[in-house]
Amino acid sequence: MKFVLYAHSIVSDWNNGNAHFLRGILSELTRRGHQTLTLEPQDGWSRSHLVAQQGRGPLHRFAATFPQLHVATYGHDFDHEAALDGADVVVVHEWTPPDLVARIGRLRRDSGRFLLLFHDTHHRSVSDADAMSTLPLSDYDAVLAFGETLRSRYERRGWGRRVFTWHEAADTALFRPLEADGPHRDVVWIGNWGDGERAQELLDFLIEPARELKLDGTVHGVRYPPEALRHLAETRLKYGGWIANADVPAAFARHRMTIHVPRRPYVEALPGIPTIRVFEALACGIPLVTAPWRDDEHLFRPGTDFLVASDTNEMMRYLNALRHDPDLCRSLSESGLQRIHERHTCRHRADELFAVLTAIGGVPA
Repeated sequence: MKFVLYAHSIVSDWNNGNAHFLRGILSELTRRGHQTLTLEPQDGWSRSHLVAQQGRGPLHRFAATFPQLHVATYGHDFDHEAALDGADVVVVHEWTPPDLVARIGRLRRDSGRFLLLFHDTHHRSVSDADAMSTLPLSDYDAVLAFGETLRSRYERRGWGRRVFTWHEAADTALFRPLEADGPHRDVVWIGNWGDGERAQELLDFLIEPARELKLDGTVHGVRYPPEALRHLAETRLKYGGWIANADVPAAFARHRMTIHVPRRPYVEALPGIPTIRVFEALACGIPLVTAPWRDDEHLFRPGTDFLVASDTNEMMRYLNALRHDPDLCRSLSESGLQRIHERHTCRHRADELFAVLTAIGGVPA
């Protein structure tokens, strides 16, 4: 089968966590013998910022790391109809411009040559519901939502014909336990500062515990304002800036533990949806402590696969325990890794995708 994906970018992961899972699922489809093509805007903000800050080296690195993935860029005069000729399945990610979302929908309606899916992996259904409500999804065969609460929201609002839950997952061909290539540091945090929607949480669950416990370690990510960098300077955490996602497993291997701090919209309005970083950390076997979030769908086993800290003091207690208790570290590492391989790999998600295609009549059962 031929799969075509419209994404903001899979080449660039600068402030673009969506690229992680999409790379993994496309790689899994190619391993199964399917043909894939990703179409992304030539002037997308993620690619533009990456090149402006890092040069073109990361783009070449992507091609070397993922030679199996075929990517084309489009501009205003791109022939989308020709690009979709021969496609069996087209997946349109929610960061695609609304006019293009509509154009592809009309092409599906008028030609009927392919199955068309809309893929949502963001909190805009809550934080920008008016914009989402204007997307013309009636011509799409189904919506893939990356959590049950998001799926329910689509159904309540009447967005799309059919809506299926399709969580993100770890690309275990890339995310796996590695041997450290140097001495271990205490803690690594990998995440972007964002628009302030978790600024207080990062102070409470990352910066303050690191300062009080005198933890050494590394912080990777982009869009850190001067105030955030000043707070980090008061700790023993080194700010490392942007890191290519392909380098994250090695970064995990150099540290004893990591932290997850979810963004506030997910905690408050879309509970039960972990970020891709949870899947990736557990797949690498690094002990994980998270700020509070409700695992409503029982994806994991909180307290067994990772620890959940309710406040700053509990986060300090757990981090200090992990620093001194190798048995606890080993138990969390083994349990989290087992859970990923049992339920949350891109192989599992590819199986689920084909189940969706079967349900909407596109693939014989």
